[in-house]
Amino acid sequence: MSAKFEISFSKSAKLHGGLAILLKTAEADGAAGAETADPAGVIAKAAKIARFSAKSMAALDIVAPEGAPVERIVVLGLGKAAELTAHDWLKAGGAAASKIKNTDKAAVFLDVPGLTTDARAAADFALGMLLRGYSFDAYKTKKNDDEEKPAKPVKVTIVTADVTGAKKAFSDSEAIAGGVNLARDLVNEPPNALGPVEFAARAKELEKLGVDVEILTEKEMRRLGMGALLGVAQGSVRPPRLAIMQWKGGKSKDRPVAFIGKGVVFDTGGISIKPAAGMEDMKGDMGGAAAVTGLMHVLASRKAAVNAVGIIGLVENMPDGNAQRPGDIVTSMSGQTIEVINTDAEGRLVLCDALWYCNDRFKPQFMINLATLTGAIVVALGNVHAGLFSNDDELSGQLTAAGLSTNEKLWRMPLGKDYDKLIDSKFADMKNTGGRQAGSITAAHFLKRFVQDTPWAHLDIAGTAMGSPQDEINQSWGSGFGVRLLDELVRAHYEA
Repeated sequence: MSAKFEISFSKSAKLHGGLAILLKTAEADGAAGAETADPAGVIAKAAKIARFSAKSMAALDIVAPEGAPVERIVVLGLGKAAELTAHDWLKAGGAAASKIKNTDKAAVFLDVPGLTTDARAAADFALGMLLRGYSFDAYKTKKNDDEEKPAKPVKVTIVTADVTGAKKAFSDSEAIAGGVNLARDLVNEPPNALGPVEFAARAKELEKLGVDVEILTEKEMRRLGMGALLGVAQGSVRPPRLAIMQWKGGKSKDRPVAFIGKGVVFDTGGISIKPAAGMEDMKGDMGGAAAVTGLMHVLASRKAAVNAVGIIGLVENMPDGNAQRPGDIVTSMSGQTIEVINTDAEGRLVLCDALWYCNDRFKPQFMINLATLTGAIVVALGNVHAGLFSNDDELSGQLTAAGLSTNEKLWRMPLGKDYDKLIDSKFADMKNTGGRQAGSITAAHFLKRFVQDTPWAHLDIAGTAMGSPQDEINQSWGSGFGVRLLDELVRAHYEA
């Protein structure tokens, strides 16, 4: 069950019971709020006994502190003040959230002596709490003993000097948390509950936030000539959908920015079936579509001053008697023909029609697609970085910087003619895989053939969208990777 926090900001707090969380840097003599929460000076004695030196994210937990107005004090280390980053404030919020147990109220003191804590840091701390509080157990009928009753929201008062600024900044943090957690929900849902139609319905719910949403059915996609996407879907009894989400927060004359997501709600590999071991993880093969949907939620929730388009291709890849075969040739919306060498290289077939449709209809400033596309990128980069492929150095640089800012890190991979020729086909304009070598690069080159001259980036998030390591701000199998990254890109470079 997700922890629920009612977060408010104040310049001071009157303590009576509950929990006090005090932040401390390695250099500071005292912790923030120590004079209020620890009038008897218990912290200094406890820190000496525990050899607590306020290393980053280290915690000193004191239960029933003598002479204190609270039932429990947690001192949370921030490490060296000079080395603090924006992401460290998120991590600190997540670490603090992990300490809030068996209490209905908590006060957090942010303003460490000698450290200037601005409104953005306070909002990032609060965002870290909201992200850490997420969990997905909707299908568990048996709860732990302490979870039998619905959890009441914990009232959290964050004590900091710039209350007005923190409140304003926190409104954006709530929007970001909502988008990330929506993306996590979508990735975590079981495939029998979230098919293409159900996913499209979830996208349609964004209309409540002011997003214009259109859903194209199989009939409409066939009329448009989306033979590549439809070829993937033809083996499933569950019909495909294409969801088009528009947020119109900019000037009417401004060209939109565009985000396209792979939404394979379950991927068996089709006729080129995957091994049984670990196939259950392929419910997360729609992590790109989940991230795009989460991003559109954020942009609408915070009323971003930008025109943005989000397009997600939603299909299920199954080995039915009607499924496409290796050797089939399909015609994409662009008119280019594709020889299907391996039906498990299906995501690029979905994306190529979605990319062409987006470019043809919306003429965007740029297109960024996200996809859990290749196992090859996991071999290359593990789950620390997502792969970045781009035809535009400026867009690539902006994305890399946004990744460093949010800690949703990207690593640019090469493109070139020698790689592109590996997907030339004897029988069609191209084939859908170039073989094992340079697998993530040839997949990117396949997509590149459908973007023309529009600035474009492909993010291969196979190693980061699902099953990535748990940390201070994410304890979920589905991470929501890409939502904060792309919101930061828009915020930094594309809002009016």
